[in-house]
Order: sequence, then structure tokens, then C-alpha cells
Amino acid sequence: MAGKAVISLTTGLEDPERVTVAFLVAVGAAEVGRPTLMFLTKEAARLALDGVATGVACEGCPPLADLVERYAKAGGKYMVCPICFDARKLDKSQLIEGAEMGGTIPMWQWIGDEGATTFSY
Repeated sequence: MAGKAVISLTTGLEDPERVTVAFLVAVGAAEVGRPTLMFLTKEAARLALDGVATGVACEGCPPLADLVERYAKAGGKYMVCPICFDARKLDKSQLIEGAEMGGTIPMWQWIGDEGATTFSY
């Protein structure tokens, strides 16, 4: 089995190109068979809500909704910082497929002893 990948994303749609790059990295990892986790913090916590990750960041960029769909099909998971989520008064009932609430300890538990390749955006 390929090693795990963790993509830490702190930016939301205020920087759609950064979000697009993070999703491209995550989709690539998941589609080649790596267990992949996106750790969503700060404004990125909003991306775990149904219907938020939409739009096209730039000319030639893939639509965010397509990347979210590909990530789900490839088995990608999201861990959403509960402090960030609650600070923004977001609705847990609106979480997208593959998203769960979890902070740093659950993230480290997911990574486990074998480690992971990480990217931070």
C-alpha cells in the first residue's frame, strides 16, 4: 500500500488558487491509491460544508466542485478543526461526504506510526 498523505489547508475561498492547488495535490495522492487526509483549519473549515467549494479559481483551473467529487470518488477524507468550525458557527449537519470533526490528536492518530507525506497550504 502506498504511504499516507496529509494536506493541511488553512485558506478558504478568499484565495481560490491556493485552495485549488491543495485539492489538486490531494486528488493526485488519493487517485494513485494513497490514503489521503485533508486537515481543514481556519477559513478552510468552510470548505467541508455542502455547496461551498465551488467556482473556478483561474483560467485553465479545474472547477473546485469537480475536484471535490474526484477526491470523494478516490476515497479521500477530511478532518475539520472543531475549534475553527465552531468559532465560525457552522452547521455540522451540512458536512460533505468524507468529512469529520477532529483536531490535532485525531489527525496524529490517523497518521499513526508509519508517518505520512505532508503538504501545507
